[in-house]
Amino acid sequence: MNPNLSKLQPYPFEKLRQLFAQVTPAELTPIALSVGEPKHASPIFVQDALQSHWQSIEQYSATKGIPELRETIAQWLQNRFQLQQVDADSQVLPVNGTREALFAIVQAVFDAGNHQKPYVLSPNPFYQIYEGAAILAGAEPVFLPCTAEHNFSPDFDSVTDETWQKTQILFICSPGNPSGAVLSSAQLQSLIKLADEHDFVIASDECYSEIYGDQPPPGLLQACAEMGRHDFHRCLVFHSLSKRSNLPGLRSGFVAGDAGLMEQFLLYRTYHGCAMPYHHQHASIAAWQDESHVQFNRDLYQAKFDKALSQLTGPLEIYRPDAGFYLWAKTPEADADFARKLFEQQHIKVLPGSFLSREVDGQNPGAGYVRMALVAAMAEWEDAIDRINEFLRSNY
Repeated sequence: MNPNLSKLQPYPFEKLRQLFAQVTPAELTPIALSVGEPKHASPIFVQDALQSHWQSIEQYSATKGIPELRETIAQWLQNRFQLQQVDADSQVLPVNGTREALFAIVQAVFDAGNHQKPYVLSPNPFYQIYEGAAILAGAEPVFLPCTAEHNFSPDFDSVTDETWQKTQILFICSPGNPSGAVLSSAQLQSLIKLADEHDFVIASDECYSEIYGDQPPPGLLQACAEMGRHDFHRCLVFHSLSKRSNLPGLRSGFVAGDAGLMEQFLLYRTYHGCAMPYHHQHASIAAWQDESHVQFNRDLYQAKFDKALSQLTGPLEIYRPDAGFYLWAKTPEADADFARKLFEQQHIKVLPGSFLSREVDGQNPGAGYVRMALVAAMAEWEDAIDRINEFLRSNY
């Protein structure tokens, strides 16, 4: 067996299961705010596209995807991020959701021979795939704390030249999971210059980019274009229909950017055996070509944030995030204790922030926070607010 498998930590939801294992929750309807799985209705026209192309299951699909899907994605990128041109043939690749692509890109890009334990950097808290991908590639994951002091984004200025020089891949997540923090175009451009100076790849997880209030978050390719870098050198972005279009089960997303990196990634994926089924590709075309359902989705999330900010009271500190659909809430006691008591007394699941983070220099930047995913229907969210308020009144 690969010895690096033993280095993988339990997934956050396994930790949550263990936390609740000996707890008997109150006899109330369970409400799960712990998992970021959208519950809004998926678009009917996407379901129709799936059904109308179901006979394509009789054929193998190509890893590169059909030209119509790549062209649709390229056009969407150009429109959304004000890009002059995205080459659908060489700069776009459909993938089965960003999760498998984020993992696979490290296996394809990482070169263990350049340094003694080269680094893969990521924000902290973070999506655990970043860590697992680094470990199984033979890299050393390095975590950049995201604290309130820096608006829950990494303090990139504190990273030493020595660390940058040993870095092969930098993961960024903007809007961030769990905080919703957005990196500015100026910050992104600064990272691009660092990648040039120290020769590393930036992998930008942008799967929450379409869930925002008034201002669409900038993207990494957009920052490249603003610098006149239309080849997107050293830069890759990862997008998904899971959050944007409420289609987590479709397992559809894409990677786009540097054509040289994309060529090698396609080679890797050809051997990996992960082509997207044809009927999923046609359904994806329908989703990427429509924006009305995305706006409706955004409005639903903002309405739920409005409810939270106006009705949640007591010692739970909350704020409206820059983007995304999570409340990153500061708790009045240890996050795991808070989550366990809330589950026991109100049958509500939230995710302790410390489960999403790693300790750095004796501090866990997720400690003292819980993540609440505002994915439930409005009526269920209103019920959750009432129960959380009752819990806060009873305990603090």
